[in-house]
Amino acid sequence: MEVGAESVDVKRGNISDPEDDSCSDTDFEPSKLGTKEYWEDAYQKELETFADIGDVGEIWFGEESMSRVLRWMDKAQIPADAAILDIGTGNGAFLVELAKHGCRNLTGIDYSPASVDLARNVLQAEDLTNVTVKEMDFLNCHGELKGFDVCIDKGTFDAISLNPESSKEDKKMYVQVLKDALKDKGFFAITSCNWTKEQLLDRFIEGFEFVEELPTPSFQFGGKKGNSVTALIFKRIH
Repeated sequence: MEVGAESVDVKRGNISDPEDDSCSDTDFEPSKLGTKEYWEDAYQKELETFADIGDVGEIWFGEESMSRVLRWMDKAQIPADAAILDIGTGNGAFLVELAKHGCRNLTGIDYSPASVDLARNVLQAEDLTNVTVKEMDFLNCHGELKGFDVCIDKGTFDAISLNPESSKEDKKMYVQVLKDALKDKGFFAITSCNWTKEQLLDRFIEGFEFVEELPTPSFQFGGKKGNSVTALIFKRIH
């Protein structure tokens, strides 16, 4: 379950104004992008396409979104045997890149059965048989996710925030599940197209320490400068 940059809402989006209080954590308009049905249908189509022509489908936020996290991992000297969780793995493209980068303890989860089938097929096609992919709803994992050194989210928190039924409750639950999944001093890398740096800092203020912001493409709109996506690194603390 990932959501791409095409869902950016410029009215709220990643344009930061220090005199504007709109950076507070607000709810977005409900969207089909926040429903399991939407993602199951999307990944079923991608699964069929992969079976037909071997196309893995869209890389959400582009390949650079993966490369910037990999560069940070190198700089942070994340060991090759670190336990890494890809939250909402989608087509598994990030798992492939992580494995090719030398990571040896990888897990991807997604609540869409078609996504899991697709990710497994993509990994098998790359002869990457030691990567674990599970059908699992991150918000309803019942404590099964524990002991990770790094958790990665590329658009999944965005999609959760668009849930038509329970986005406010789900966002709170997300933070708690993330705390439980990470080891103490474990890292969380999030890429978002719907939330600004300030909003994400506010959302993850309890239980996390801000580490750094990763460079992302910038643009100018209405005389203000902003970023098309936000990419932040947090550290789990007591």
